[in-house]
Amino acid sequence: MLGRAMTAAGLGGVLGAHGLVDLPGSGALALASGVLGLAGWGIWRASARGSERPGEAGHRDVLAGAGRTRAAALLRGAMLCLLGAWAGFTFTVLCAQARLDQTLADGNVDRVSRVTLRVDSLPKLQPDLLAFDAVVLDAHPGGVPERIRVRWPAGGWRGPYAPARPADPPLPEVRPGQVWRMALVLRPVRAAQNLHAFDYEAHAFAAGIRAQGTVRGAPEWLRDEDWAGLSVVAGRARHAVREAMAPYLQDLRYGPVLRALAIGDQDGVDAADWTVFNRAGITHLVSISGSHITMLAGAGALAVSALWRRLRWRGRGLAERWPARRAGAVAALLVAWLYCLLAGWGVPARRTFLMLAVVAGAQALQLRLSGARVLALAAVAVVATDPWSVLAGGFWLSFLAVGVLLAAGSRVEAAAGSDAAARADPALGTPGNAAPPGPRTERRRDRWLCGLKQAARLQWEVTWALAPLLAWTFHEVSLVSPLANAYAIPVIELLITPLSLLLAAVALVPGLATVAGGLAWLAHGALALMMRPTEWLAALPTWPTPAGPAWVYLLALAGVAVALWPQARVGAARPTDPARGGKGVAGYRAGAVRRHRAWGWLALAPMLLWPPDRPGEGEWDLHALDVGQGSALLIRTARHALLFDAGARHARDADEGARTVVPVLKALGVRRLDALIVSHADLDHAGGVRSVLAAVPVAQAFASFDLEAWLRAETRKLGEAVTPLPLAAVPCRFGDRWRLDGVEFEFLWPLDVRARRRGVEANAGSCVLRVRGGHHSLLLTGDIEIRAESALVERGLTPADVVVAAHHGSRTSSSAAFTKAVAARHVIVQAGAWNRHGHPDAAVLQRWRRAGATLWRTDRQGGVNARSRAAGLSLYSVLESSRRAWHGRRP
Repeated sequence: MLGRAMTAAGLGGVLGAHGLVDLPGSGALALASGVLGLAGWGIWRASARGSERPGEAGHRDVLAGAGRTRAAALLRGAMLCLLGAWAGFTFTVLCAQARLDQTLADGNVDRVSRVTLRVDSLPKLQPDLLAFDAVVLDAHPGGVPERIRVRWPAGGWRGPYAPARPADPPLPEVRPGQVWRMALVLRPVRAAQNLHAFDYEAHAFAAGIRAQGTVRGAPEWLRDEDWAGLSVVAGRARHAVREAMAPYLQDLRYGPVLRALAIGDQDGVDAADWTVFNRAGITHLVSISGSHITMLAGAGALAVSALWRRLRWRGRGLAERWPARRAGAVAALLVAWLYCLLAGWGVPARRTFLMLAVVAGAQALQLRLSGARVLALAAVAVVATDPWSVLAGGFWLSFLAVGVLLAAGSRVEAAAGSDAAARADPALGTPGNAAPPGPRTERRRDRWLCGLKQAARLQWEVTWALAPLLAWTFHEVSLVSPLANAYAIPVIELLITPLSLLLAAVALVPGLATVAGGLAWLAHGALALMMRPTEWLAALPTWPTPAGPAWVYLLALAGVAVALWPQARVGAARPTDPARGGKGVAGYRAGAVRRHRAWGWLALAPMLLWPPDRPGEGEWDLHALDVGQGSALLIRTARHALLFDAGARHARDADEGARTVVPVLKALGVRRLDALIVSHADLDHAGGVRSVLAAVPVAQAFASFDLEAWLRAETRKLGEAVTPLPLAAVPCRFGDRWRLDGVEFEFLWPLDVRARRRGVEANAGSCVLRVRGGHHSLLLTGDIEIRAESALVERGLTPADVVVAAHHGSRTSSSAAFTKAVAARHVIVQAGAWNRHGHPDAAVLQRWRRAGATLWRTDRQGGVNARSRAAGLSLYSVLESSRRAWHGRRP
């Protein structure tokens, strides 16, 4: 138990290090380690003296000595846990500091550098883009990190609605191990920062990526270094398998899914398919999961064990020289290692391999380890090899899922022991090994029913055990997950995955094209049939779980632990008690314990029923989202929500509505929008509208253009069959106003509908919305420019407490007269880092500062949130409230 407690403490120390904003220096770490070591040595010595028992003592002295011994043992255990936590903390800080030292020099930011690099990962393929990780061998000028991520776009960007087609001229074939010399525009890793959103900067930092570059000009291939390292060798193998499978999967609807099951390459899986997998709760099956690896390792172990028993050498069987079980364990470990390398060596793969390694090592050394100890040792090994693995949700999901399986196995084992003891009890009148009465058919049926009952119970327990982590990540819980997994697990594990792996093996062998085609057809047919009920289940509603405080999720996890904690095996059954329905006393007590532990599931209730934080009457919240070079603003009142613009569209299948706005709505518990205001038709403001309409119902839409016609035109460009529309849509016009929860909304621009005519610049007709609460006011300006601003000033524009700067801070807006008239206390600028327009303009920022405003910038501070309350107006940025050591930008 002490070892597992130290493991938990060590993980806590690792998490504590990852939560730091600034890392302590090596001197401070050394000093603190010395002080802690001396304190620990002193406490250990004191506890050792306190635990010594007297030679001869009375009864009271013996009891007192036993108490002192227990107290000393607890003190030593607490000290060891503290040392374990400090070891995890120190190790993580040192590793993080070494990685932070790999930083792109300021002089290289957003400038062209000449770089010689080696491809170090399987490239991600798109028709007009290559992306891969690389190791920098040489750079001019210097100051380039060792590992970077490279984007190689095809020439001639065709726009966000262009259909996917091969680049012309085609991009070269890039394989792991190739060495290239290329010109790169290098930038630090920068990603959007929004509340309750995925932190891509943390993901890149965990992978060791400290800069990203975009190819300029024509790169030059230099040579191949096929054996530069294990990652290159594994990448070459994955590339060979992908190329061999490509001809058989390229025309199949779920071909990318079959490739993902074979080699873990998820590139090309449709975003709609991921939505179905997430809502049905079967994403773990589509990825390379521990069950896939364990299945292959088990098959390899059985095959080698059976062959080992039959082979002989020099007249003696191999099993006589070395046990077949050990040979099978080594084979299982080798198969698991090779498959993990082929799958990309992710966190679930590493966890499974290290667990198998611990089990194989224990078997070789003839050690008896419980499942909990195996899990603890695997966690130590995973974190020791990769201290950033704890930042991935897959780490906690995979270990928690295995823990649930171990608890279920312990419960089944305890029940089996109780049944065996009951059969051996003479009071029950049944011989110890006698079979229960009844025909063999009834016994077989009872076993099948018992197995189905246990499987259904296990699925239910796994679903709700993982619910806290899934709710924390996705802000919803799939209610159909047990049903979907009930048929998806056997179909994918026992049929589709073996067929995909067999296809990968056969595709590499020349002359077996017909066999490979048949395997692809069979695997794809089985997957397509499985997806039909899965899509129907995914269309059913999920349970929304708005983001709550951390203690809600910790309480839910504690409740799960209580409900599923393995119980000790019941010993020999005692005589039956007729008053208790014939149950033995031990069985009755075990049942009582199970019933009391079942109350632990109630700890999930606060998480499932947590109400989202809302403003009061006359108050409002503003969420200025970090959507790059675009705009998306969410306003919430006591019972209503309004969205002003929806971010940019980047490609046919990528827009900020789906990437940023919809996840934020889920996290905040917004299930419908009372109003959607699209300021104008530019794609950096309207590009995400379609995704928002497809995700949440919208009661009323306002726009400065014909929104319905625009949506139908976009649907035709995208080739979609359905156009999501709001319940009602009208133009935004000067003087239109309405009131919600004590907050007044009023359009100040455009003055008329001239902006809807052709030939009129879209920016000039942007909607301008004023929000007046009971305590503070807000002004949303869209992309209006100086002429519109002057008209607003002439009409008597009143001051506002918070203003969103017009046109992303362009020099064509925010005139001196406008900034003076609005007299803002706070100004929010939504712009993208290193955008090609140069927004925001330095002169504009200076004008706002001279007017006395505090500036907030999403390109530097992430999303900005404003709260209007009776107690005052407060603003804070996401990066300010959740910055970590790996974030390069500072508020």
